Amino acid sequence: MAFTICFLLLCIAVMPLLRAEWWEAHQPLVVFMWIILLVVPFAIVYGAGDTFETVLECIVNDYLTFIVLLFGLFCVSGNITVGGDFAGSPRVNACLLALGTLLSSCIGTTGASMLMVRPVIKMNSWRKRKRHIMVFFIFLISNMGGCLTPIGDPPLLMGFMRGVLPGMSAFQDAAGNVRGIRLYGEVTLTLPALIEIVIILLAAFLSFKTTDSSIRTKNHFTWGAIKEVAVLFIGIFITMQPALMLLKSVGPNLGISEPYQMFWATGALSSFLDNTPTYLVFLTTAGTLGLTGGITTALGQIPVNLLEAISCGAVFMGANTYIGNAPNFMVKAISDENGVNMPSFFGYILWSLAFLVPVFILDMLVFFL
Repeated sequence: MAFTICFLLLCIAVMPLLRAEWWEAHQPLVVFMWIILLVVPFAIVYGAGDTFETVLECIVNDYLTFIVLLFGLFCVSGNITVGGDFAGSPRVNACLLALGTLLSSCIGTTGASMLMVRPVIKMNSWRKRKRHIMVFFIFLISNMGGCLTPIGDPPLLMGFMRGVLPGMSAFQDAAGNVRGIRLYGEVTLTLPALIEIVIILLAAFLSFKTTDSSIRTKNHFTWGAIKEVAVLFIGIFITMQPALMLLKSVGPNLGISEPYQMFWATGALSSFLDNTPTYLVFLTTAGTLGLTGGITTALGQIPVNLLEAISCGAVFMGANTYIGNAPNFMVKAISDENGVNMPSFFGYILWSLAFLVPVFILDMLVFFL
């Protein structure tokens, strides 16, 4: 069962190269097939009730808040247009990437990516070769720029909601549990998550009601990117559950306790299992190590340097593949729609190996050793 995620990821990587049109038309069926191939054996081994609870927990407490956040930012940014007569010279592109990187920590990597991607493509439409610009766009704006605030990147937001930073006490009961709506078994839709979902969906609705449709026309706005992300990532989130359960059970016994180890372990898995659930797994692992000092979270006390290593590994190395962080895939999809010949799944990994891994080694030497 733990290998189901591997086969799904293999489909995502290989099928666009072998049968692109078929893959584009049948993505939901393929994702549904791999989910069923996981759920049925899981139900046989653990029982239907536990299986339903596990899948519901994944959908409600991981996928739902994740996709609603992406959907809201996608909608709002799609109703904002950036005009101007700038051409995409090296200097202008460097300034745009720097601006977008800073914005990522203020409005999230998804918000900044969706706000900046179309202007950057438009300003460089005259270029014959522009894939390198969008690759570095993903590196910087869709990932690394979100490391400075809790709302910068989804993993950090999930950590914030689990007490990495103070501010949740108003939603806790006397026992310290976060209040919410009990759905089934131990699955609870928490009040902070519910409030977040309502606010984000309201913002998305108002952005469409108050914005002229001509703005979306100028932005070449379509639903294709968010549909593709929604379909693929529900499959990734569900099929990765056995692997995450295994990691949670053996995590404290793996001997991963040093910051540099957490940095690489979190980053390596974030590259292929999406950085949000991977961050939570290693955050949980760090909380079970029985360490003292640092920050008190809902998962235990975690030293600051260990927390920094987990956060940086998840945020930085989510840039290693298209599926490491949801904005990566959205930027790729929008770029493809607008005629940018983006690298294949494996081609993009070669870019990350050449440009990102040396930076990560330097990060480890400077900050985590």
